[in-house]
Amino acid sequence: MNSYIDVIFRTVIAFISLYAAARILGKQTVSRMTIFDFIAVVTLGSVTANLSFALQIKARYIFLVFAILVLLIYLSAYLSLKSKRARKFIAGDPTVVIENGKILEHNMKKMRYTLDYLNQQLRQKDIFSIDEVDYALVENNGLLSVKKKEQHLNITRKDINMYKSEVKLPIELIMDGEILQNNLKENNISKDWLETELTKRNLSPENVVYALLTSSNNLYIDTQNDQLKSPLDVE
Repeated sequence: MNSYIDVIFRTVIAFISLYAAARILGKQTVSRMTIFDFIAVVTLGSVTANLSFALQIKARYIFLVFAILVLLIYLSAYLSLKSKRARKFIAGDPTVVIENGKILEHNMKKMRYTLDYLNQQLRQKDIFSIDEVDYALVENNGLLSVKKKEQHLNITRKDINMYKSEVKLPIELIMDGEILQNNLKENNISKDWLETELTKRNLSPENVVYALLTSSNNLYIDTQNDQLKSPLDVE
């Protein structure tokens, strides 16, 4: 009897530990899955592997573990359907990373969500310049949802009755307080010009989280202290 109790206890502890680990790792790690889906896949996969290879463990124990996990997953899903509070606790809420065109660095840090990864997600949505974004949030499954600024909403060539001219890619100038010297050199951009533009705004590179020269030759700058807070940030 004690053996069964030990197995049940270890299974529950393993489940809770995986949940905690998934929360710590953040949404970037479990992209395309909710944290709950991630736990279910990892745990059930581990149990199945033990059933196949851990011959020293009695099969009935492994089947018991499997049954407990299935029950926990079912109960969690049931509670999520029945209770908004339970659903919020299990899956969490979306987290805003851009609001009113400004990057919410505090929210990104809590998720271990990097600027490089944010730009990658935007490019996958055919957005090559962050200044086109009005609002962006990371969903529970790790995917990025984006609302463009009105002036950057997609139109067709037919809509404007003209052929689209060649679009120049934006150039990153500063990231995490450091001037990207190679980008300046490769694009013949003067460091003095950049520093002058920062001085006009009473800024130094150390105050800048992200800066780029947009496709329309406008300078986009996001600073560390935007003093913006997201009502959906519950990380």
